[in-house]
Amino acid sequence: MTMQYRRCGRSGVLLPEISLGLWHNFGAADPREEARALVGRALELGICHFDLADNYGPPPGAAEERFGELLHNEFASHRDEMFISTKAGHLMWPGPYGDWGSKKHLIAGLDASLRRLKLDYVDVFYSHRPDPETPLEETVEALVQIVRSGKALYVGLSKYPPTQFLRACELLEAAGVRCLVHQFRYNLLDRAAEAGMLPETRRKRIGSVVFSPLAQGVLTGKYLANNRPADSRAMRADSPFLDAERAAAQEALVARYAALAREAGMPLTELALRWLLSREGVSSVLIGARRVQQLEQCASAAGKDPLDADLLEQLEQ
Repeated sequence: MTMQYRRCGRSGVLLPEISLGLWHNFGAADPREEARALVGRALELGICHFDLADNYGPPPGAAEERFGELLHNEFASHRDEMFISTKAGHLMWPGPYGDWGSKKHLIAGLDASLRRLKLDYVDVFYSHRPDPETPLEETVEALVQIVRSGKALYVGLSKYPPTQFLRACELLEAAGVRCLVHQFRYNLLDRAAEAGMLPETRRKRIGSVVFSPLAQGVLTGKYLANNRPADSRAMRADSPFLDAERAAAQEALVARYAALAREAGMPLTELALRWLLSREGVSSVLIGARRVQQLEQCASAAGKDPLDADLLEQLEQ
């Protein structure tokens, strides 16, 4: 396996086909040595993009603190090889400015992230979600100020619906700051992005980083046959987007995908990731991993030949 890199929209940024997200695997309760092993092995595999947010942990802030400590003490010499992203826009502290998309929250949030990360700047800073109350012009004004301050080289948007995404891009361009990338959910079980976000990022020539490529682990096949590993995400009380009931509801479709993967001679995980990498406009697929073995399994999907046309047709059915 050789990691391949893709241009992120119309920019000078090259992202690895597989990127590492530090969401529910870098919390305060997760062993430091496992976190260190993941970062080290990711770099060895050519995974240079590390994706965070201020609320990642748990608790919120813990992932940035852990990554910042590792970067400062173990991997400082690799900083220029790394593309580090973070986000603000979810609840981080009490009071009227601890959440959403105001200029006050976004700028204060990034400043706090930089302290936790022990960095002077991040490579890309995202508005983590649209704010239904704050004018979009104010959120964009914050992003423009952040780039001009040098605290982020680029800015991106996350989980914006198409209409707000396009308007935000227009406002950014008018201020002389392009949106580098949009981050959204996309996988074999959730194809909503095909009706809106993916066509728009392609048309605007903006990068697309897709998260939840394995549907919180469902597309690894580990929940088939009513299997519920005790240490799996579906059984964790702090996992808001997956539980045993939701895993069971998708079992029939996952079993079909697993059968197609077996016929093609590959693990279901590889099939799910390679399918995403076959989609026009996808810049990078953002995976999560708790163990080095999981990271290696996901990274093995990079640099492969396109999936067979007949297999792609069966997946579409």
